[in-house]
Amino acid sequence: MSTLTFYTNPRSRGQIVRWMLEEVGVPYDTVLLEYGTTMKAPEYLAINPMGKVPAIQHEGTVVTEAAAICAYLADQFPAAGLAPAPSDPLRGTYYRWLFFGAGPLEMAATAKALNWQVAEGQRGMVGFGSLETTLDTLAGALTHGTWLCGEQFTAADVYVGSAILWGMQFGTIPRRPEFESYAARLQARPAAQRAQQLDAALLK
Repeated sequence: MSTLTFYTNPRSRGQIVRWMLEEVGVPYDTVLLEYGTTMKAPEYLAINPMGKVPAIQHEGTVVTEAAAICAYLADQFPAAGLAPAPSDPLRGTYYRWLFFGAGPLEMAATAKALNWQVAEGQRGMVGFGSLETTLDTLAGALTHGTWLCGEQFTAADVYVGSAILWGMQFGTIPRRPEFESYAARLQARPAAQRAQQLDAALLK
């Protein structure tokens, strides 16, 4: 029996963590939860009081929030090479884009999806400023190498890449050439393909 348990629903951000787990390549158990029932049951609320997925439990430690789970797994399983070493100058770049994805990019895409309009004079009050600035910044980052940290694929690519893939699919992120070429590289990864197949099987 694995010491790592993954709580998810295939129609959720659990897809991000599924991909990350496949990149890590360690055994894990999957607990499938349903919206409005088992996700809100006392047993799961004791793990995540928000009643949302994904979450993981690893050797007694509970981690929620997809970006935090990605960062945690990268650190707990360094042999997978999914984060620059703490002494590597790229560690700062890694943190930058991982949390850019969890902050400005997530909020900008949500604002677009919900048609929230931020007046130009109020852009300083929101972390993403504007959708255009956020997307320009991200596109610029993708011109410096194969991945966000140059030639090293990291957990930041799993998280930010998931946002780009979903955003282009649902229309909250435009299909810029930088994003489409990045998406093609992401989708070619065997771990991404395995994760997609596992979640597709659950959907059936």
